Amino acid sequence: MDNEDYLRGIHDLFEFNDIAPVNNLTYFFRKESKDVGRSYIKREARKLLVKIHAFCFMPNHYHLFLSTVAENGIPLFMKKFNGGYARYFNEKYERKGTLFEGRYKRVIIKDEAHFIHFNPLDLITPEWRERRLNNFAKAMEFLNSYRWSSHLDYAGERNFPSVTQRDLLITFSSSTH
Repeated sequence: MDNEDYLRGIHDLFEFNDIAPVNNLTYFFRKESKDVGRSYIKREARKLLVKIHAFCFMPNHYHLFLSTVAENGIPLFMKKFNGGYARYFNEKYERKGTLFEGRYKRVIIKDEAHFIHFNPLDLITPEWRERRLNNFAKAMEFLNSYRWSSHLDYAGERNFPSVTQRDLLITFSSSTH
């Protein structure tokens, strides 16, 4: 995946989180220039399917922390997101077929080892999952430079603030201190 692919995925988190059907022209791929562009189409007010509390895109998969807003919000959002992103990816890379293997998996977060914002550490220090972190400063530096996650928005830097609804995690974080 290149930066365009990550940006498109993050854009799609926002775009497909709406009860209304998505007009594919609001974001398109230009084959001839290998560029992703935007067309400006007036939109109605959005009606969210889910609250996206956190996200993390990895090189070959992604993690989402969602709660439902609309009836059947999570299954509908996942169908729109996975299908829309696969269409983009297949067109850009001139491929066919499914992009993601199997259905999405729902996992209850039992402790901090499962928390979404730590997942990029797999790229530099996978032993973090066994609660072994040799260089905490290096790990934090990496997380604070990893753009494809909502971590930076929670850390106070504006990265992709319009994608997430951070109220739940901010409330949870405040109540645990």
